[in-house]
Parts: sequence; C-alpha cells; structure tokens
Amino acid sequence: MKRVTMVGIDLAKNVFLIHGADEDGRKVFSKKLSRGQLAEFVVKLEKCTVVMEACSSAHYWGRKFTQMGHEVKLISPQFVKPFVKSNKNDAKDAEAIVEAASRPSMRFVSVKNTEQQEILSLHRVREQVVANKTALINEIRGLLGEYGVIIPKQAASIGKHIVEILEDATNELTDNMRVLIQDLYEELKRLIDRVQRYDAQIKQVSQKSETCKLLESIPGVGPTTSTAMAASIGNARNFKNGRELSAWLGLVPRQYSSGGKQVLGRISKRGDIYVRKLLVHGARTVLRYAKDKEDVVSKKWNALAERIGHNKACIAIANRNARVAWAVMTSGSPYRTEGV
Repeated sequence: MKRVTMVGIDLAKNVFLIHGADEDGRKVFSKKLSRGQLAEFVVKLEKCTVVMEACSSAHYWGRKFTQMGHEVKLISPQFVKPFVKSNKNDAKDAEAIVEAASRPSMRFVSVKNTEQQEILSLHRVREQVVANKTALINEIRGLLGEYGVIIPKQAASIGKHIVEILEDATNELTDNMRVLIQDLYEELKRLIDRVQRYDAQIKQVSQKSETCKLLESIPGVGPTTSTAMAASIGNARNFKNGRELSAWLGLVPRQYSSGGKQVLGRISKRGDIYVRKLLVHGARTVLRYAKDKEDVVSKKWNALAERIGHNKACIAIANRNARVAWAVMTSGSPYRTEGV
C-alpha cells in the first residue's frame, strides 16, 4: 500500500466517510467509520494532511487531529462542491474534499481554538436574545395597538411607556389584558438584563485582549465588533492583504468580467455575515457623528456621503475599516489618523 499523504473526511454526527490519497492524488482507501472509530483510526495513520469542510464540529475535530500530530486544513463547502463527481454521496464528498485541497491556489479556513469558539458562542447567544427582545417589543406594540394604545418605536423608552399605560385607567385595556401585558413586560426586562450581562462579558474580554485594544483604536469599532473580529479572523496573517480580508467579509464589489471588459456590481455579501453587519453598523455611527466634526477625516466622509449617498458611504467606510483592521492586527500598531 502506498503511503497516505492526504486524508479527506466527510463529517457527520454518527457516520463518517474517510478518503485517503497518496502524493499523486490516487485513491489508497475509502472507509466508513462510526464516531467512536474515527479518532482511533486517524491516530494510527502516519503523519499526514487531514482535510475537512468547515462545518459543524470541524474545529473540534481539527484540534483533536492536530494534537495527534497531523496537519489539519479546513475548506469552505462552496469550494468543495465543484469537485463532486457524478451523483452526490458521502464517499464522493470525501473524495472531492481531497481533490479540492490538492489545488495549489485553494484557500483554507484556520482552525479555531476553544477561546475563540467561546467568544463567538457568546456573540451568537447575545444576537439571539437581541432578536427575541426586538420580537417581543413588536408583539407588545401590536397587541396594544389593537386597543388604540400607541407606543413610540424607541426601544430604550418602552419600559417607561408600558408602566404608564398599565397605570392609566382611562384606556380600554381590560384587567386580563393588563395582566397579559405585564407578563410580557416582565419577560422583556429579563431579556434586557441578559443583553446587558452579555455586553459586560464582551467588554471584559476586550479589555484583556491586546488585539481588541488595537482594533478599538479604529473609529467605528467597539468591544462588540473587536471581539467578534478577533475571534473570527484569528491570525490576520492568514490573509495576504487587507483587500483579501475585506473580500472574505463580503465588502468588495461582485465582479462579472469577460472579454477584457470589467463589470463590478454590488458588494458580494460573502463570508462572515455577522462581522460584516457589525462593521456596517459601526460605519453608520461614524458617518452620523461626522456631520458635527471639522477634522480632515470627517470632512472626507461627509463629502463622500454627499457624492455617492449615505448607504454607499457606509459600505465604503466599513470596507476601509476592514482593511485598516488587517493592518493594525498584522503590524501590532494602533490606528493613526496622520496622513489620512
């Protein structure tokens, strides 16, 4: 049997397909293994490159196989799909993973450590709680609207309005309806407390991280954005330059060029949706407060917004901040406005 130099694993919950190939890319073996058998099989292999799609549990297995001495590479599923031959099945998927990883120009996803995954989990839970809070506020506003009671859209003052409405005996709310609204309000307060608690945890993480402090020197980047970027990006040197990081976040124009004619459309919106959203929201804040400032950078953003429109200017600022983030992370120096 020829020496296996690369192993592709099609991940699942219980049944895993593993495809081994030699240095010429020829198939050496193809096996179906249970969850308990996978680690036992891989640990017995000679040191080789283990490749998986960047999906659920990929980072866990990546850390595990790295500890065994193997080189681990993760590939985005969208780059594996074109290499699937004929009809799709798990064995063909494992083979396609090896084929994709063999390409010299292939881009890989870095394996996240437990600390990075913990931070991103905190962000995901916070995002879900914020969505539930917004949905609950809209539900309360809708129910009260059926009784002719209107609450302003500002979420920050909704508690004050609900208390006043429940104490107002002149409106048409029945006793049962008041109890129902009170229950929803209590649930809303619990959600608000959870968001504040998660924000405090995120702030603590950012204060302990030197990378987050560097990122927060960029206008429009706060603790939430800095911790999400630091955990998602990991080692910024995995990206060739700032433009590549910006493209990874989907902040560059989608290109459709042919015959020497260059056609650029809207931003691609590929990559990490959450980090891109945070950067765009931060850019909106920068543009909002730039109107009242007279420094060189603020004048530049105001002129840009006047020329191309508010929303496009926000995307341009977010794109620039992503490139600056790569620069500060790779250089270890904070953002400076000189020469901008």
